[in-house]
Amino acid sequence: MAKYNRNSGKPWTPSDVNQLKNLAAGNTPTRVIGLKLGRTPASIYAKAGDENISLSPPNQRPYGTR
Repeated sequence: MAKYNRNSGKPWTPSDVNQLKNLAAGNTPTRVIGLKLGRTPASIYAKAGDENISLSPPNQRPYGTR
């Protein structure tokens, strides 16, 4: 398991939030966003929820369809 201690416990800056928005809009996986921002995937989900940022991939087909 990767260690996320670079930004662990530090407050989110406005540039971090903007980068989160851009990466989420680009359909980047949550784990990759966490590695780029130095945060855990749980903190990415939490901040995205606080900021009303959707992390769901818009360009994937619904489950079970071909």
